[in-house]
Amino acid sequence: MLIDIFHDTVCPWCRIGKKHLFDALAQWHQKTVQIRWHPYLLDNTIPACGYEFRSFMQLRKGIQPAQLQQLFDYTQRVGEIAGVKLNFDKISLAVNTTLSHRLIALAPDDIKSNVVEAIYKAYFEEGLNIADVDVLVAIGKAAGMNYTKLQNQLNSDAGLDAVVAESTFARLNGITSVPFFVLDNKIRVDGSHSVEVFLQAFNRASLLELSQKIW
Repeated sequence: MLIDIFHDTVCPWCRIGKKHLFDALAQWHQKTVQIRWHPYLLDNTIPACGYEFRSFMQLRKGIQPAQLQQLFDYTQRVGEIAGVKLNFDKISLAVNTTLSHRLIALAPDDIKSNVVEAIYKAYFEEGLNIADVDVLVAIGKAAGMNYTKLQNQLNSDAGLDAVVAESTFARLNGITSVPFFVLDNKIRVDGSHSVEVFLQAFNRASLLELSQKIW
């Protein structure tokens, strides 16, 4: 089964959705799974230096500080239930995520999902600046990538056009929010649904494939 995942690295619901998906896959052993990660830049206008996180989020959501805190508290509780940490108090910067998606694109397929998770952890648990080359190179090195080569790639424009093009392509094809999952190019799951919803989607994809083989 092929699973295409559209996500952004500063989206807490993407991290929750990823956890639900992988928990569902741990329970589902019917066939080999291939995962492809796709960038979805929620706001590519953010400058390299970033913005102060809470001020940016208040403006983006159009809400007051108390309402923003309620939103953070709710999202954090949902994350805890899913088994992921979301420490919004640690986050100081709203960042442009293009560079982090370039790291994911450069990562070999066999470690790509690990790199995605490491980026999520760096941002949502440690409050690190995932728009910083040194932070991302350290993440890549820890995952097994060549430090010097990766540093040179991220300090150049390697992978930049592809990341922007993929994000634009997703929007042009009707994806308006993330996380967004596509199974075998047929079954769509929009949002960070429960493990049960993903298992149901896996079964639908399998039945659809079987029916196509029969006919």
